[in-house]
Amino acid sequence: MTQPETSGSAVTPAETPYVTIVLPCYNEQDHVIDEVERICAAMDASGYTYELLAVDDCSTDETLARLHEAAPRFPRMRIRAFHRNGGSGTVRRIGSQEARGEIVVWTDADMSYPNERIPELVQILEKDLTIDQVVGARTTEEGSHKVLRVPAKWFIRKVAERLAGQKIPDLNSGLRAFRASVARPYLRLLPPGFSCVTTITLAFMSNQHDVHYVPIEYAKRAGKSKFNFVSDAYRYILQVLRMVMYFNPLKVLMPPALWLVGIGFVKGLYDVVRYGFYLTSNTIVIFISGMLIGSVALLADLIVRSRGDV
Repeated sequence: MTQPETSGSAVTPAETPYVTIVLPCYNEQDHVIDEVERICAAMDASGYTYELLAVDDCSTDETLARLHEAAPRFPRMRIRAFHRNGGSGTVRRIGSQEARGEIVVWTDADMSYPNERIPELVQILEKDLTIDQVVGARTTEEGSHKVLRVPAKWFIRKVAERLAGQKIPDLNSGLRAFRASVARPYLRLLPPGFSCVTTITLAFMSNQHDVHYVPIEYAKRAGKSKFNFVSDAYRYILQVLRMVMYFNPLKVLMPPALWLVGIGFVKGLYDVVRYGFYLTSNTIVIFISGMLIGSVALLADLIVRSRGDV
């Protein structure tokens, strides 16, 4: 990606903010300034030092112009302008890498999240040093394709819970706050699309970083949704498997390996009883497949443990 342009008020070293809020903006001209006002009003009232990093992801409307026009009113806002569309995951990755604050907040500019509650999330991290990430767990689903989206997200979340070994109230909420120092090693893993929020959740959980959930209301988004049900749901499932494979491949590979070995063993006993001491070809294939997958699982786990970042 080409280097983004920068504008807005600079924060001097003496004014290093405690919180950095990363706000992806893509074709949000009708409400982006309303969202900026809401965030800045909440943060100004909280007393926390902060910077609002508004990143325009190569919008095709007047979003960037509206941000520049409003910049003098919001001295704590910095503006980034991408020269080509990189996706919300790319925006959040670059924004988090450039964040000056100890706490990084992710949210959206579509008026769907209660951004006035951002100080509440920050306060939880400030008061409890054992918590590394606070996520706003949505109590309702207001997105597009609701009939298909709700069961699909439930299924993906249950798969993630099974693989991560803990309960996940909301796997892909876009409103979250986390410690920049903890997240930094995992930022390179973020994909360019919506599944970046799933990635950062599973990265923390897979490495025993405590993730705390607080219930939030979720409003119907302003403007047109960028979520594509088929392609984005497919990417969510792949990303869940990819992340668990990255941190704990045994949880993905060992269960099917053991099942295949067990089925092959039982089938082998059946063959011995029915055909004498003759093993059918499918029994041999099932048993050997299980052994091969188990061997790959152990090798993958050895590679993960020797990597040094888990």
